[in-house]
Amino acid sequence: MIQAVLFDLDGTLADTALDLGGALNRLLAEEGRPPVPHALIRPIASHGARGLVELGFGIKRDDPGFDALRIRFLDHYENGFADRTVLFDGVNPLIEKLVAKGLQWGIITNKPARFTDRLVPELGFALPPAVVVSGDTVGVPKPDPKPMLHACEVIGVPASACWYVGDAERDIAAGRKVGMTTVLADYGYIHADELPDQWGADLRIATPLELLAVLPV
Repeated sequence: MIQAVLFDLDGTLADTALDLGGALNRLLAEEGRPPVPHALIRPIASHGARGLVELGFGIKRDDPGFDALRIRFLDHYENGFADRTVLFDGVNPLIEKLVAKGLQWGIITNKPARFTDRLVPELGFALPPAVVVSGDTVGVPKPDPKPMLHACEVIGVPASACWYVGDAERDIAAGRKVGMTTVLADYGYIHADELPDQWGADLRIATPLELLAVLPV
């Protein structure tokens, strides 16, 4: 029986792509490079700082100077992480209905706690999450199962009684590893080159509120 619904943050609960893209383009400007259009940034936004630095600079993660650029990207994001980020339409009504059904809800994200801890209170959730697990909370991010298990421990719910909603392959992989029912948010940041049909999600939704139609409660 379902007792909790847990969510990814970027691309699932919140549309963070504009602020992530703004940080990338400020960094590119510093380097004398042209900006990257938002249409190219949005599908990469769920891949975080590393994915965006790869996109903007056309380099790989093991290239010299990559980590220095990643750190500078995060410094730029620090100065604008909540400027244009908003919840996706339907998120607050969804949360209200989940809680009304007696379910707990929470967040498991790969975003570092230095941002998550300040962004989540800024987003205007109708009701506070029962748990927030950031990418560095347990020392390893998704797709490692440890963040998922930590969230379950905090809220006192077995993984088998949790649903996990996310928009990236690592979200589905992490949920599957611990026996959660996994839901792919098709409205999120999915690149045209990715193959979500192969990720093995139990369910897929086109909008946040569609989750209510498939919940067994």
